[in-house]
Amino acid sequence: MQNISPGLQAFEFWIAMAGTVAFAVTAVLAVMPRGIDPFGAVVMGIITAVGGGTVRDMILDVPVFWGSDVSYIWVALVASIAAYYGQQFVARKHVYDLMLYLDGAAVAMFAIQAASKVIRLDFGLPLAPILLGIITAIGGGLMRDVLAGNKTLLMKKELYAVPVTLGTVVYVIALPLLPGQEITVSILCALMIFGIRAAAIRWGVSLPDWMIVGKR
Repeated sequence: MQNISPGLQAFEFWIAMAGTVAFAVTAVLAVMPRGIDPFGAVVMGIITAVGGGTVRDMILDVPVFWGSDVSYIWVALVASIAAYYGQQFVARKHVYDLMLYLDGAAVAMFAIQAASKVIRLDFGLPLAPILLGIITAIGGGLMRDVLAGNKTLLMKKELYAVPVTLGTVVYVIALPLLPGQEITVSILCALMIFGIRAAAIRWGVSLPDWMIVGKR
């Protein structure tokens, strides 16, 4: 495995922070119609922001990632409160769209980082990196939707889990074929996930009806 440069580490950290904000903000906006109070908004925001990675680390039986860097929790907490009291601002189309794109970038990065972590730990290869990459990326959103009684991401036509699945599959296949190129493969796979997700946001691309069982 290649060592990651300090510059790339810093870039990944700030993308992670921006993604944490996006996860928390979109989570709060998703549950606001339920008449939630500030405490509930914070709980939903934090669960969405760190839930997937927490489940991943519990499955891997390693220290939970935010235990050594509580900035994830603080950022999610502040973003949740800001979204709750600044709903009219963050719900504006251009601001909300920005949150969606940041969310897409974070989903892409978190999924590939998770897959890489699983491979380094030699856990359940070759399927576990794919499964835990998906869980890391969308697990928090699934928890939010279940707790809020909303239709989950997996039950929608929206391209969210599909690009994550494609990206992690390509990553797991390409990594052994391109030894010594982990960083390049990681970046390309993350860009693929983000590109598909961005297309879904920008042009409303979704799964065709014929791919959905029971759809008429």
